[in-house]
Amino acid sequence: MEILVCVKRVPTVGGVLTLTADQRAIDTKTSGFTISPHEECAVEEAVRLVERFGGSVTVASLGPAAAEEQLRACLALGASAAVLLETPDGVETGPIATAAALHALAAAGSFDLVLLGNEASDTGGYQVGIRLAHLLGRPVATGIKALSVSDDGTSLSASRTYRGVVETFTLPLPCVVTVKEGINLPRYPSLPGRLRAKRASIGRAPVTDAAAVTAGDVRMTRLRVPDAPKKQATVLGHGPAAVPALVAVLAEIGVLS
Repeated sequence: MEILVCVKRVPTVGGVLTLTADQRAIDTKTSGFTISPHEECAVEEAVRLVERFGGSVTVASLGPAAAEEQLRACLALGASAAVLLETPDGVETGPIATAAALHALAAAGSFDLVLLGNEASDTGGYQVGIRLAHLLGRPVATGIKALSVSDDGTSLSASRTYRGVVETFTLPLPCVVTVKEGINLPRYPSLPGRLRAKRASIGRAPVTDAAAVTAGDVRMTRLRVPDAPKKQATVLGHGPAAVPALVAVLAEIGVLS
């Protein structure tokens, strides 16, 4: 079974988001980079399928030369090969251009399954998987939390939860699937895996024409960090005088009946 997993280099943000002065990018001066949790689960799911059916896992990323680090992390998790669709530094691509670049790679290979994260953790666009499937002319399922391939390897079953109801789809292979965090528990890379990834050769397909990358794409005007919800504390009273008010609050939230 030949599987392609598409990943994206995103900032590692564990606290408050800050933007650059022009409000067009996340300020990453004090953060590292990683891949989205959804994409890490996609790599894990691909490796598990290949362990069962045989074949290989290829990981691909569209981004700057520094994205090689994230591809090597995927190789350490068990991917067989990696391809960097290299863009010039400072060039940011939207979903239309990203899907087009990935389509050129996916169409050139004989992949039975293309896996992506449901959305990138930096932009949350939800679009690349669907656009890529459209370009490939393949069926697609999104937001998947459970995945199983038939014993004969001709179809797969994909399930997701929507408004409290589990939806299950059967798709013929080849197809495209976007998965969500929680579909599995990604493994930790082993020491042999890390050493193998460090020595591995990464394929490169330079994308040098910035105009071609962004042609016809959606243009981002600016970013905005949503206002954080305000937290407010209410003092019910002091000492024994606060007991009636406390009992009333507990009764209101259903703790007392």
